[in-house]
Amino acid sequence: MITLFGIKNCDSIKKARSWLTDHGIEYQFHDVRSDGIEAASIDQWIDQLGWETIVNRRGTTWRKLDSSIQDSCGRDNITALLLEHPAMIKRPVLDIDGEISIGFKPDLYKNIFNL
Repeated sequence: MITLFGIKNCDSIKKARSWLTDHGIEYQFHDVRSDGIEAASIDQWIDQLGWETIVNRRGTTWRKLDSSIQDSCGRDNITALLLEHPAMIKRPVLDIDGEISIGFKPDLYKNIFNL
């Protein structure tokens, strides 16, 4: 099963969704804001890719955090922070039967789907 996690109005999500549709790849979209996200999912992503890869430090949500919170982020507390602020999850998160990929670039998706 293929699941694309993100936020529906995100430009990267729109590009990834269009790419998947244009290439006839069936997937389920999961909006982490409106549908929510489970700690187990975030933990799985972190276990595979590391917490630093999962956190979107370029977004406004991260930049609006107090610097003391930013400085104290680590593996022990990042899941709770991402549950509280799902917009801080770098996107899109592509889950193909438990294999996780972060971000969208056409060449990356071509490699993932062997196209």
